[in-house]
Amino acid sequence: MTPAFDNSYARLPDEFFAKLSPVAVTEPRLIRGNKRVADLLGLDSGFLDSSEGLEILAGNQVPPGAEPLAMVYAGHQFGGFAPQLGDGRALLLGELIGSDDNRYDLQLKGSGRTPYSRGGDGRAWVGPILREYIVSEAMYALGVPTTYALAAVATGEPVLRDGYLPGALLVRVARSHVRVGTFEFFASRQDTDSLKTLTDYAINRLYPQAAQAGNPTQAFLDAVIDKTAKLVAHWQGVGFVHGVMNTDNTNISGETIDYGPCAFLDTYSAGKVFSSIDRMGRYAFANQPGIAQWNLAMFAQCLMPLMDSDDDKALELAQASIDTYSARFQEYYLGTMRKKLGLQTVVAEDGDLIKGLLSAMESGSADFTTTFRALASVANSATTDSFVAVRESTSGANFLQQFSESESVQEQATTWLQNWYERSAMEQTEGDAASRLMLENNPAVIPRNHRIEEAIRAATDGDFSLFEQLVAVLEKPFDDTPDNRTYQLPPKPVETVTQTFCGT
Repeated sequence: MTPAFDNSYARLPDEFFAKLSPVAVTEPRLIRGNKRVADLLGLDSGFLDSSEGLEILAGNQVPPGAEPLAMVYAGHQFGGFAPQLGDGRALLLGELIGSDDNRYDLQLKGSGRTPYSRGGDGRAWVGPILREYIVSEAMYALGVPTTYALAAVATGEPVLRDGYLPGALLVRVARSHVRVGTFEFFASRQDTDSLKTLTDYAINRLYPQAAQAGNPTQAFLDAVIDKTAKLVAHWQGVGFVHGVMNTDNTNISGETIDYGPCAFLDTYSAGKVFSSIDRMGRYAFANQPGIAQWNLAMFAQCLMPLMDSDDDKALELAQASIDTYSARFQEYYLGTMRKKLGLQTVVAEDGDLIKGLLSAMESGSADFTTTFRALASVANSATTDSFVAVRESTSGANFLQQFSESESVQEQATTWLQNWYERSAMEQTEGDAASRLMLENNPAVIPRNHRIEEAIRAATDGDFSLFEQLVAVLEKPFDDTPDNRTYQLPPKPVETVTQTFCGT
């Protein structure tokens, strides 16, 4: 039943990591195993529930072929450069080949101190572990590229944060845990040989097509830019706020990684910040596309010595690649938002239509998710009825009720609805095609912050039933069923979560 591990990263030079074993825990207990991810990894059907599997998932046993290691990296954190960071509470256990023939990392998060812990205990408490499990599963169901959670495990040991809290760890799965900060670590030391080794490794593992290009390094950069632009467009489409878009939290595989103080928008606000440590709003919702480009610029600087031996030529190539980001992002973003509005054709003014809705939502304190979902119901009548009939229909009234009752806000929302109605008429779609497109791209259920906190509070007291219910509901986020109606509701004022925390 023991899976056959490998660890290609462990075959890189010693300066890339520190090899060490996880710190054993006393009373491991499986909180939840993820059968979908287990199937992807080709794990035996009984692995997650077996005592042997639990020992591996808890870090008490290292399986054959696995070579646990803590990866070293640097990073720009809130714009300031830290020359050495690294896995301070995580170990890359090893790799498995998935059923899709891709290689996947398995990482134990919360597995004890490493040389990069910087005075921390290397452990995690149950709250952040459940948050990452919930949100990563939700992101997968929403179609957003993400790391996966194979298992959440209770350690049976207390963790000291604000008082003693129950300890836990997460078994995280990713196509790769190599980050922009990994490249920054070697670039800051002007270690071109290690940069070349790391770049060759990343190309071979994630972007083999780049090796065939005239300039493989630039092709690699272009591929990462494209993946990142697409990822952030997905975030903006579902109202996701990452919270800490540092370069050490920016994965070159294009997956969402490091679900620390993340959250989803309730009431729409372009400047919304949830992270307790983002006091200047650097990583606010509307800033995420620009921050992604900034992080990619840091990545490009690292790769310049490998692009061309002539510094001016290398700078020219790097800048040319970075300059493609905005167009790539806009293409992906507009494509995402058109689907949310039920539009399949391209009209130059669509960007203004999207901005107009978001502006009305912000003015009217409208909920991001329920507003788009309500609009999907309007689409059924928009193809045949007059605008007046649409506005006065039950679905039209429900859409306008998403906005505050202020006369000016209602006028703004109504004007926008008419603009959307006229734009939709240009589609000439038949039947309920627009509505179906919208219902497939506007979730009924997201992992609301207050629901996550509710589940964490119960789990802290040993009750995981709310966690299980929330995970089950989020598996089908686009379904509207009696079972998930309460999970669709925005928080009441007393339930609103204004800050989220890393848990370190």
